[in-house]
Amino acid sequence: MTVPPTIVAPSILAADFSRLAEEVRAVEDAADWLHVDVMDNHFVPNLTIGLPVVQSLRAVTAMPFDVHLMIEDPRRWAPGYADAGAYNVTFHAEASDDPVALAKDLRSAGAKAGLAIDRDTPIEPYLDLLPSFDTLLIMTIKAGFGGQRFIPQLLDKVRTARRHVSTGHLELRIEVDGGIAADTIEQAAAAGADAFVAGTAVYGAADPAEAVRRLRSLAERAAPGA
Repeated sequence: MTVPPTIVAPSILAADFSRLAEEVRAVEDAADWLHVDVMDNHFVPNLTIGLPVVQSLRAVTAMPFDVHLMIEDPRRWAPGYADAGAYNVTFHAEASDDPVALAKDLRSAGAKAGLAIDRDTPIEPYLDLLPSFDTLLIMTIKAGFGGQRFIPQLLDKVRTARRHVSTGHLELRIEVDGGIAADTIEQAAAAGADAFVAGTAVYGAADPAEAVRRLRSLAERAAPGA
């Protein structure tokens, strides 16, 4: 089993919002994607940034935006993030009544399409939908707040997804989000994840760019086939 090259995506949820452009630039030369958590205080009990912030940040960096929509009614809002220049737009399976149709809409709008699976959601019902997606985001915490403790049991979903991707020869990123840090990223990489969202582990470090490089090194070393 082999996995694609490692992606590290710092989450700006852990950044200093008073100097967001500077925080983005601090990781530009080290990170692959910039992870943007959009929460509506309905689907999850938290309220964060929205479309205007994404549009503003698009003007200050060329980094690919990995937008994670933790919102109700993603069909209404997701294409707007694609139109704003997001590289990848991920929405939750639990919030969508027709994930494949929304994936088609996102691809038509010029973005990659991602499907997110929350902590308490089994992955098996969604495996047959994966050919319609570019990214599968598996939460390794309960969606809604940064800084939670990583739940290693959720890596069973990653292993299941990696086997499915490998046997089906799918072109799909398997991304993990939640508690990813130097002491957990190797477990996630060994399970078959190839894209890693890290918030506090990056923006809580004295040198965010160096933190990204270290996380990448750890993940690459632990990846299957490394």
